[in-house]
Amino acid sequence: MKLVWTRQADTDRREIREYIAQDNPAAALALDELFSEKAGRLVDHPGLGRPGRVPGTRELVAHENYILVYDVTSDRVRVLRLLHAAGKWPPSK
Repeated sequence: MKLVWTRQADTDRREIREYIAQDNPAAALALDELFSEKAGRLVDHPGLGRPGRVPGTRELVAHENYILVYDVTSDRVRVLRLLHAAGKWPPSK
């Protein structure tokens, strides 16, 4: 199984890293590595997260403050978003 980060998930990840790096660059790097580690686990265990709030998705708590939103097909795990746990999800239309 292949792991894919969507463009939006990559943007979320970069923005989180940049925000945390303003105060603590080492913590930003460690958190980013944690995101990679948690997402990597999904390759072997795609059912690790809970059913998502958006139909067809799953959610994995990557850190007490951040949630990976992903979906699974027969050959890949696709990380759709990386969200702060306090944020509104899914967004209102």
